[in-house]
Amino acid sequence: MTVAVSLPVFIEANAIVEPFIKETPRKRPQALNEETIQRLIERAEALYQAVLVYLSSPDVLYQLAIIIAMVIPAWFIGGLVEKKLENLVRRIHGMRHLLRVLAAFLRRIRWLFVAMFLGAAFIATSILEWPTSNQLIYSTMLLAAAWLLISAISRIIRRKFFAKVFAIAAWVYVAAVLLGITDDIRAILEGASIPVVDITLWQVFTGLISVGVLLWVAIKLGTILDDRIQTVDDLTPSLRVLLGKITRISLMIFAVLVGMQLLNINLTALTVLSGAIGVGIGFGLQKVVSNFISGIIILMDESIKPGDTITLGETFGWIRELRARFVSVVTRDGREYLIPNEDFITTQVVNWSFSDKFVRLDVPFGVSYDSDPHQVIELAKQAASGIDRVDSITNPPVCWMTEFGDSSINFLLRFWIDDPQGGLTNIRGKVLIALWDIFKEHGVNIPFPHREVIMRTPVTLEQARKPQKDE
Repeated sequence: MTVAVSLPVFIEANAIVEPFIKETPRKRPQALNEETIQRLIERAEALYQAVLVYLSSPDVLYQLAIIIAMVIPAWFIGGLVEKKLENLVRRIHGMRHLLRVLAAFLRRIRWLFVAMFLGAAFIATSILEWPTSNQLIYSTMLLAAAWLLISAISRIIRRKFFAKVFAIAAWVYVAAVLLGITDDIRAILEGASIPVVDITLWQVFTGLISVGVLLWVAIKLGTILDDRIQTVDDLTPSLRVLLGKITRISLMIFAVLVGMQLLNINLTALTVLSGAIGVGIGFGLQKVVSNFISGIIILMDESIKPGDTITLGETFGWIRELRARFVSVVTRDGREYLIPNEDFITTQVVNWSFSDKFVRLDVPFGVSYDSDPHQVIELAKQAASGIDRVDSITNPPVCWMTEFGDSSINFLLRFWIDDPQGGLTNIRGKVLIALWDIFKEHGVNIPFPHREVIMRTPVTLEQARKPQKDE
């Protein structure tokens, strides 16, 4: 049994509309008179009759009945499966890119069952050779599958421009398949070639589409695998980032190589091109390559990793993410600095949590000479131990008397914290407030500077006379 290339309705429509197009002048449109209106009415009636003849055909009616019989149960079963799978998908955590892909297809899973049921009907009618033509079933199946793929992939693509371009190109291809003109289009593109590189337009077209699709799949797959790697607790943070980047880059290189093979490009002919790229990198892209290599070195030696608290120059914050070109550092005021990787190799970096997260802080203070130094030391350690963030078990606070100052006895209170990303100034402020409260409670005075003024010439103080009412 053979399948017709085009629908009869298209043939009938062309047979009806073509004479009207030939008779209508193109240079100067006719006025809308009664004769023109009558001609339009006749053409519309002819088209209407052709549609009725097509729809009244027994084969068409049989196909419509089969389509309805397949779509209704497929839609019902797809709804049940969607609810079951939705409960399973909700259990996936920490892989947002995979969830985005699954959600895009899950919301359209009914169309998958419609296409599957119609495909089974198409195969059955082809084997049984009843009805005589099953082109309508084939076209409906193709449209259902196209709607599933195009709408889901357009939803997955984040940028609206590329999503629209993909949707338009895909629907144009579907229309060409339904009209049966794909072979004609391919013959036209294969007949046109680029003389310099001896490549046909068909090879360029298919190669660009293949490279684009492969790159998109490689990026999505690399992102999903990267998310999965980041959830492995047995690996260090730096190793997780390094493996994620290697996975992404490897998949992208593989996609490009496969696309070049589809274009029948000889890879050995790229030696000159690679030399030119090397020269370009040496002159124009040396900073980019330097930052990329520096990022790999940072990941391999694990000098910094996500979550570390660092100080680079005047920037204090914690590392949020390591990228191929820069490191994202978030400060306490919410600012996010994108620092090039090269700066972490060539300049001095203070990593507050390189070996461990414990950080020691110093708070100097002074009390009056009337105070008991032994009591002051105990009160200071007690005040610091009462703060939540201060480590009072592993590294308890200590206090030392440092000097006899001009107007006070000076001390230095030292304590440890294990969360420097929570801030340093705020914890110092809490400790100072705790010292003030406990000193005030026990009568320990915090002095302020005193100055004696000696007058060489005697000064007589007189009380000012109050003015009289009459004055």
